[in-house]
Amino acid sequence: MSTILLRALEPSDVDLLYNWENDASIWHLSNTLTPFSRFALEQYVMNSHEDLFTTKQLRLMIDLVENDQTRSIGCVDLFDFDPINKRAGVGILVVKEERGKGHASEALELMIKYAFKRLRLHQLYSNVLKGQQASLDLFKKKKFEVIGIKKQWLLVEKEWIDEYILQLINPEN
Repeated sequence: MSTILLRALEPSDVDLLYNWENDASIWHLSNTLTPFSRFALEQYVMNSHEDLFTTKQLRLMIDLVENDQTRSIGCVDLFDFDPINKRAGVGILVVKEERGKGHASEALELMIKYAFKRLRLHQLYSNVLKGQQASLDLFKKKKFEVIGIKKQWLLVEKEWIDEYILQLINPEN
């Protein structure tokens, strides 16, 4: 049996983050244009304890616990945190070899509960590129609704790609 846990960043996560953040094949998903240095990521991790209200973002590691072994398989982020309007964007990354096993669904559910119950947010939103069907299905499964399409939003390898914007309203708020 396996369990998904979300946890704060630790200094030991720098190597994983270095590999994930410098995977140029997914830079278009986070609007990244240049590689991250190890030093920059070390500083990011060292400052990750700072208050969400100050930094406007939160990254949590997704840990998979199986047979008393724990390993990190991705991360989930809150970004563009807006405490006045009680909303934030949410993004998720799960390593390729762990996709399709329900881990992203479980991690996203944990983040939604944290955002709505602990942070008392009114809404979450996400941006998903057209053609990223697994991501679109994941958010729809968690009751996010497509509320619009940003036409020709990103230029990916000389092709303009539309981007869906999805929203989830807290039913208790």
